[in-house]
Amino acid sequence: MGLFSTASDVAVSLGTVNTSIYMQGAIALSEPSIVAFNTARGHIEAVGSEAREMLGRAPGNITPVRPMKHGVIADFDAVEKMLVHFVHKVRGRRFARSRLVIGVPTASTAVERRAVKDSASRVKASEVCLVDEPMAAAIGAGLPITEATGNMIIDVGGGTTDIAVVSLAGIVYGRSLRVAGGEMDDAIIQHIKRTHNLLIGESTAERIKSEIGSAEPLEKPLRMQVKGRHLSEGLPRTVTVTDTEIREALSEPIKAIVKAVHEALERVPPELSADIYDRGVVLTGGVALLRKFDMHLAKQTGLRVILAEHPLDSVVLGAGQLLCNRELLDRIAVA
Repeated sequence: MGLFSTASDVAVSLGTVNTSIYMQGAIALSEPSIVAFNTARGHIEAVGSEAREMLGRAPGNITPVRPMKHGVIADFDAVEKMLVHFVHKVRGRRFARSRLVIGVPTASTAVERRAVKDSASRVKASEVCLVDEPMAAAIGAGLPITEATGNMIIDVGGGTTDIAVVSLAGIVYGRSLRVAGGEMDDAIIQHIKRTHNLLIGESTAERIKSEIGSAEPLEKPLRMQVKGRHLSEGLPRTVTVTDTEIREALSEPIKAIVKAVHEALERVPPELSADIYDRGVVLTGGVALLRKFDMHLAKQTGLRVILAEHPLDSVVLGAGQLLCNRELLDRIAVA
């Protein structure tokens, strides 16, 4: 297998919503991918969880930004500072030069991948290896990626839905769809605005999705109180929303994801299609936790859909396993 991991080696999943770091056999950090800049003083005010608390509440001179958009880098400087901050937080500043394994979206360009490697050099990494996120997710979900059989993984994160068919340690088919958790949150915001004339923020929409969102009708109806600003009156108001209306709001982004899965199944070689039919597909990513999403996908595709054991952490767990498997890392590294 070729063990090569040392105490300071780290694996990183740079997500649109969360960044996770794996070190010494466990996930050492999982925080929001947010950086808050103080524009008046020209420095970073906060990173991660602390910066998230500032969303929608910060004064004019503090600007919280998400440096990752749709799974790719939107703000190179912010990503670099965020990565340095997080790695120093878990590793300290006095460790020996370490190796980094970083998951990157399949759709990322050569320029974006170069930027990730350059950013990683700021943490004094002796070696930086990039791997495709769907491949890392497949490893983290326990799929036998080196075998001559087709394994399909659907990773629905905050910024992208990555669909991949893996065989013999390679991606036979891969696609990144820019419809995922963020678009679902936007759909909820627009629905509440249109239906209740109420303006809500991103964090509130995410909480609605988590607490009462679903892809299929529920046995027991759910409802929740939502606070926001009434658009006509300009005053704070509270309304009650139901799981039925939120399911309706989520229907369009869910349809787009299902359509992409259908297209992937149509393009897979026949031999691998048979494997997928026999083995089913693995669903991972944060949106995999949406109520009855796996059931909905199974109903729409006619395939068995298996929810990954740790859907939120599959990418970083897979990247972490590669720290101790040099041979496999060399086979699948993309840069």
